[in-house]
Amino acid sequence: MAAIIEVKYFNSFLLKKQVKDPTANNIGGILWNGSMGIPQSIGGFNQQVVSEPKVWFVEESRIRAGYNNTSTDYGVRAYIVEDTPKSSVKPNGLIYSGIFNSRTSINQTNVFSVGEEITKSVDPANGSIQLLYAEDTNLIVFQELKVSRALIDKDAIYSAEGGGAVTSSNLVIGTIQPYGGEYGIGTHPESFAVYGFHKYFVDPTHNVVMRLGGNGGLVEISNTGMRAFFRDTISSVDSPSFGKGKIIGGWDIYSKEYVLSIQPSNPKLPYRTLTFDENVKGWVSFYTYKPSQIFSLSNNYYTTNGSKIYKHHDQNVNYNLFYGLEGNSSISFVFNPQVSNEKVFSTISYEGTSGWEVTSITSDGTGFIPNYNENFGYAYDTSNKIYSYEQGGYDNFGNEYPAQLIPPINRAGFDRKENKYVANIVNSSTAFNGEVIFSEQVGVTLVGKSSGLKGFYTNVTISTDNVTNQGGYKEIFAVSSNYTFSNGF
Repeated sequence: MAAIIEVKYFNSFLLKKQVKDPTANNIGGILWNGSMGIPQSIGGFNQQVVSEPKVWFVEESRIRAGYNNTSTDYGVRAYIVEDTPKSSVKPNGLIYSGIFNSRTSINQTNVFSVGEEITKSVDPANGSIQLLYAEDTNLIVFQELKVSRALIDKDAIYSAEGGGAVTSSNLVIGTIQPYGGEYGIGTHPESFAVYGFHKYFVDPTHNVVMRLGGNGGLVEISNTGMRAFFRDTISSVDSPSFGKGKIIGGWDIYSKEYVLSIQPSNPKLPYRTLTFDENVKGWVSFYTYKPSQIFSLSNNYYTTNGSKIYKHHDQNVNYNLFYGLEGNSSISFVFNPQVSNEKVFSTISYEGTSGWEVTSITSDGTGFIPNYNENFGYAYDTSNKIYSYEQGGYDNFGNEYPAQLIPPINRAGFDRKENKYVANIVNSSTAFNGEVIFSEQVGVTLVGKSSGLKGFYTNVTISTDNVTNQGGYKEIFAVSSNYTFSNGF
């Protein structure tokens, strides 16, 4: 039934409806302000219970119903009808809102006016945008196959001759300028790290590690002696059978190194965690830990593993202790003096602290030898493990480490001479037909064994032991070897 209501002024009115109250046996009900949208019984608010069974209410919108008095309505609300309301994904596009200024209490971060130019797109041929990094007044855009720089609050004006000049503009995102080189970040933005003006990331498409910044633009830092390693390792991260792996990067603020952890999705393949040092322009160390995240904070370096955060370089815990697991440090290198001459490497020595042992020492292979079954027909010289100074101790009464030794103490491995640790290299390989057997004397009698390793070069791995100052500080400065020239095999 229609009704006519007389009003004095051209005021607006609020129309409210009474709904049933299930807790009041349908007597009375809840007064629902329709403009609020949702009844309190299902999460609404600003309602009041009424006792009379009325259905509709009309309320004056101005206080005391006076002309031009303060209005109690909800202000202007815009209603827009989209022709295509379905969502769409634009992986190569950028969109920005209104401004935010805390000093003037302006917050337009929820304003996206379709009447203004608020979008910017990059070349879709280079794949989706994976990462944005703001640097001063520039925005670096990392796509799958390209890295570009977008100007912020300024634009570039080009002349007819092709020259350009940067000028102020009211544009939020100005001209997008690509960096030279067809490099991108793939779908692994987690490899990104930044320190100073250097940015590091991995390009899985080309299996390389990149550095952006300084005067060099984009540089392949994986080429510094590690090209083959990264080519094979990065290419195995993503697997059609096991899915997408991880390439996690971060900056170690304590050691000033870029840390990269390559973690293939295939559980049969090993993970690799290694570091790049700008001071030596090369990859300096492999580590045994497998981080979930890498970050630095307040001059400290942290990683996460599972649900736990670990602080590295802590002087209150043992060395070589990562995520509760203790291991050893090792260094692999090559003795290769006088590269074109055949040599016999007779001793090995190092400068540093006690507690280092040689776990592997092998000469180069001879090439294929007919009727030589070991190693598929290839022969090379090898030596047994060389014990550390403490571990190789024994006395004249048959006592060996870790038993209590009675002086004089002998050393089966490294001995200390003139502040160096020195050991003989004892050849433990089997002689083959035609091989020249050298003297069996190198300071001590080597029963049934020839002395030294024969070859053009020798591969050596030296490692910390498990007995000397376990968990303590150990260092090594230099390693050398005495050798003589050989007449060959």
